[in-house]
Amino acid sequence: MRALKISLVALLVTALAQAVVVFFTGSVALLADTIHNFSDALTAVPLWIAFVLGRRAASRRYTYGYDRAEDLAGVFIVVMIALSAVVAGYESVRRLIDPQPISNVGVVIAAGLIGAAGNELVALYRIRVGRKIGSAALVADGLHARTDGFTSLAVVLGALGVLAGFPLADPLVGLGITVAILFVLKGAATEIYRRLMDAVEPELVDAAETSITATPGVLGIERLRLRWTGHRIRAEAAVFVDPAIGVVAGHAIAVDVHHRLLHDVPRLIDATVHVSPLDDGEQDHHAALAHHRASTPVAGITGT
Repeated sequence: MRALKISLVALLVTALAQAVVVFFTGSVALLADTIHNFSDALTAVPLWIAFVLGRRAASRRYTYGYDRAEDLAGVFIVVMIALSAVVAGYESVRRLIDPQPISNVGVVIAAGLIGAAGNELVALYRIRVGRKIGSAALVADGLHARTDGFTSLAVVLGALGVLAGFPLADPLVGLGITVAILFVLKGAATEIYRRLMDAVEPELVDAAETSITATPGVLGIERLRLRWTGHRIRAEAAVFVDPAIGVVAGHAIAVDVHHRLLHDVPRLIDATVHVSPLDDGEQDHHAALAHHRASTPVAGITGT
């Protein structure tokens, strides 16, 4: 929430600074860019609403809570990035077909630099905080701010090209920026898609497996599942224990596994742990699997 508030204020200040330039120059092009920056700053609002919803307690209908609202906000942000690419590409092609002279080139450069700097600072901040807390939606919003910075930078590069005597520099640079936005779109869409499909980073699975197997009394892992809900992780684990122990001892092992997982896996807020007795066939299977893993580390590295 703090990241959203600070970055929203920063974007609004950037847009206001451009508005001041528009007031003194009367540039219609700069006015359009300023309105664009104001509207893009407000894309933080859906994510803000999602974070607020995520704080609500679970209900009988939404038994897992409302953390998924954050991923839905991420979808909206990805759509906005795609829209930015469409608009940038359309304007670039239109200016190639029907070139328009650029007036007040120095003012255009100044306004473009303001927009590029403000958006990039916000992008760096949102991406850093988003990765720190595990929020794919906040990272996507940071990438969205970066695409807006690219657009402002295109204005600067195009104006410099005009000053150098190359009028078509403006639309050509715009096409180049459109391609850059498409690469940003690919990264943001991939991240949001993975979250919606319950993908997790393999190192988180490794950390959970290490934590479980190090728990006294655990003889093997029957099943392990992790999923992101917003910027939090939930786990489901089934472990094998000695069939000779009682229910109380098995419950104690499950509690120990639960405690260790919460301590060892970053961003994990809850884990459901089931214990099963390990029979002879399962014991032989796990021994063979452990032997196979220990005997083939080099093949895994070389990719065979």
